[in-house]
Amino acid sequence: MADEQSGVNTKLSTDVTSYKLINYILMSLNNKLLVGGVFCDLQRAFDCVDHDLLLSKMHWYGITGKGYNLIQSYLKNRYQRVIIANKSRQYYSEWERIRYSFPQGSILGPLFFILYINYLPETMAISANAGLCG
Repeated sequence: MADEQSGVNTKLSTDVTSYKLINYILMSLNNKLLVGGVFCDLQRAFDCVDHDLLLSKMHWYGITGKGYNLIQSYLKNRYQRVIIANKSRQYYSEWERIRYSFPQGSILGPLFFILYINYLPETMAISANAGLCG
């Protein structure tokens, strides 16, 4: 797990993470360095997780064999449709395969999301160092 992941790291609470961030910003400002930030609205984040990308990341983490197959069967080949009902009639959309998101209320959803974004801080650092972020 990336060091920046405070949500599941018992030794790194959100208080400690906030303190580290504020301290880093203040030290940078004191040294007359330019400070910027990237803030992500994660309100609907679970709805944006691409199943194929998540599965490739799990394979990269070493999740293979029966465990991988079980997770793959949990995510793949799920379908949904919308039903709109009023007093006189019901309207149905076509069945569509779900390629993103997790089943609502799933216990595995938060774990999958953490695995999905685990290397986001490292990716941002590489992008910033390569001049790709501004």
